[in-house]
Amino acid sequence: QVHLVESGGGSVQAGGSLRLSCAASGYTYSSLYFGWFRQAPGKEREGVAAIYTGGTGGGFTYYTDSVKGRFTISQDNAKNTVYLQMNSLKPEDTAMYYCAAEPYLGGSWYVAHEYNYWGQGTQVTVSS
Repeated sequence: QVHLVESGGGSVQAGGSLRLSCAASGYTYSSLYFGWFRQAPGKEREGVAAIYTGGTGGGFTYYTDSVKGRFTISQDNAKNTVYLQMNSLKPEDTAMYYCAAEPYLGGSWYVAHEYNYWGQGTQVTVSS
């Protein structure tokens, strides 16, 4: 089991910044894939960024094209927390953001059904 709790969402104006946090607990896996996904009303859940925390690929990060150069995913192993720093926010970034975790990612990092563990979500609203 992996318990995930997101925080840090809010409302900002375009060009602003937010940092989302995903605190993980209750697991014994030595490494995990953590993904940040977002879902806007009427749209499918979209993979935003991911990070792998262990093994020879520890710290590998992945981003969808629309956030490259603006968003940064990072980890604090001491706190079992993954962050998503979001800069230069745009109105199209408005969505519910979810943290996900998976110890054995068999497919692509950006595919939601590859992850078994999910947080409750945190809302990000960017106004123009």
